[in-house]
Amino acid sequence: MTSERYQFFDQNPKLPNVVEEIKQGLRATPKRISPKYFYDAHGSALFEQITQLPEYYLTRTEISILDENKEKLSHIIDESCCLIEYGSGSSRKVRALINAINPQFYVPVDISREHLNQSARSIHDDFDTLHVYPTCADYTQGVQLPEIIDGAPRCGFFPGSSIGNFEREDALTFLTNISNDIGSGGYCIIGFDSRKPKTIVEPAYNDSLGVTASFNLNLLNHLNRTIGTDFKQSNFDHHAFYDEALGRIEMHLVSKVAQEVTLDGDTFNLSRDESIHTENSYKYSLTEVRELARRAGMSFVTHWEDSQAWFYVVLLRVPESRESTDP
Repeated sequence: MTSERYQFFDQNPKLPNVVEEIKQGLRATPKRISPKYFYDAHGSALFEQITQLPEYYLTRTEISILDENKEKLSHIIDESCCLIEYGSGSSRKVRALINAINPQFYVPVDISREHLNQSARSIHDDFDTLHVYPTCADYTQGVQLPEIIDGAPRCGFFPGSSIGNFEREDALTFLTNISNDIGSGGYCIIGFDSRKPKTIVEPAYNDSLGVTASFNLNLLNHLNRTIGTDFKQSNFDHHAFYDEALGRIEMHLVSKVAQEVTLDGDTFNLSRDESIHTENSYKYSLTEVRELARRAGMSFVTHWEDSQAWFYVVLLRVPESRESTDP
């Protein structure tokens, strides 16, 4: 039974035609498959393992930064606010933030109805006074937020350096959409992985136990099971490297042999050593973060970082008047 503190808002987002999307990616040069196909049940479990690996500094560093600065956040963010989380993950980070700022409303936005409902219900059950209004929508396309939160100050939350998975201009579009969502005077808390030497970055995506490799390769089994491709996982190797000039990690699945893959009656050829590009993860300098915020119509309020400046938690704000944004 739905309590007044919990309402599910379904915008019925248009789901992609997965078969056509994969076909288009396999016809492209270079071939590509979206990282969103990492996350079946097994892929999600593998990613949770990745976050615990000694080489993968991102998750524990961000949680530590949020925890160390929770009192400062509580003094800045109005506790009557609506906290809007873009994407609904394992919820460890948002739980830390809810404990810190004690918002009145929580609106997680995600395209996966089942996962969204499950994670939002868990938050609702664990925070007795919090009003939880999960909204099923594609947050990359802009979101119509529930009218029930109208009038409440707004704070967006996009943790995990997930903004790095967008191409840089797409990140600008996404951040501009957030700016419009939270409106005049609204705040936004975003995690950014910093630019740093490849000797630090690359091991995070090439761990010694091979969990990240399994995570990347699992994408193939996921597609085999869900749409009927016939990838042979053993015919591919995981390859991840840092392009310092572009400031991004690239993840690829590299074909070890010349082979054919079929899907829905179509055949796709891969030559030996040809790769399928599965993910980018862009890193940002603080100068780049400031410029991105400026172009999205936000002001850079402050940031917090770990002692090695490997990761930034950035606080942005939409000016009370758009004209007052830094030039």
